[in-house]
Amino acid sequence: MDFLHLFSTTQLILIALIFVWTGFVRAGIGFGGAALGLPLLLLVDDEPLIFLPVIGAHLLFFTIITLISRKQNINWPVVYRVMAIIFLPKIAGLIGLFNFPNYWLVIAVFSITLFYGTIWVFNYKIKSQSKLVDVILLVLGGYVSGTSLTGAPLIAAVVSRYVNKIELRETLFLLWILLVSMKMSAFVIYEVDLQWQLSLFLLPFAGLGHYVGLKMHDYLVKTDSSTFHRFLGLSLIVVSLAGLFKYIYLDK
Repeated sequence: MDFLHLFSTTQLILIALIFVWTGFVRAGIGFGGAALGLPLLLLVDDEPLIFLPVIGAHLLFFTIITLISRKQNINWPVVYRVMAIIFLPKIAGLIGLFNFPNYWLVIAVFSITLFYGTIWVFNYKIKSQSKLVDVILLVLGGYVSGTSLTGAPLIAAVVSRYVNKIELRETLFLLWILLVSMKMSAFVIYEVDLQWQLSLFLLPFAGLGHYVGLKMHDYLVKTDSSTFHRFLGLSLIVVSLAGLFKYIYLDK
């Protein structure tokens, strides 16, 4: 397989475990697979364009499978309104992805993830009380989604205002399908290697995480998820600080 020359055996084992984690998070809370997985992957290899196509392909596969039996939970009017605002910032973010130096992209991913981790640890929820703030969050989320696929928490903060708890995950899943389809199309246009062999190799691992995440989602819908989010937040802080230290100081 072509991807085998990119990684050592130890790296492949770590990557496989991380994709179990990303599948679990994405299915469990409806977002965050990239935000919680990409920083870990960048500790293994600091080339985002190796992993982003794989994350995108898996997201499309698993969200489509999930929506087939749960499409009745999609809030279509919210999807239309959100996409109308996000579309242009998403395009701008994609342009940035292919033009920013790799160094800045990696620093941006760890910094954004550190921010998410901090607010989750302190149980602070990103939320809006006005349509103006909604637009600002969606513009930022669309741009960050374009550059790194880690804008989901900002977008979810707005969507959660307008849909009930049962509709939230499936409505977000449809948005991720649309946004990731744009990104995958950009990869094709810019002739980025889609790493399809690596995607197939990691699919069973992501599938295992996805299955466990579906069970977790049913539990979280019925209970308070603040403790779970604090655990995720603490994990993000540790990973982000380790990544920033490694990339800024150790890899100079």
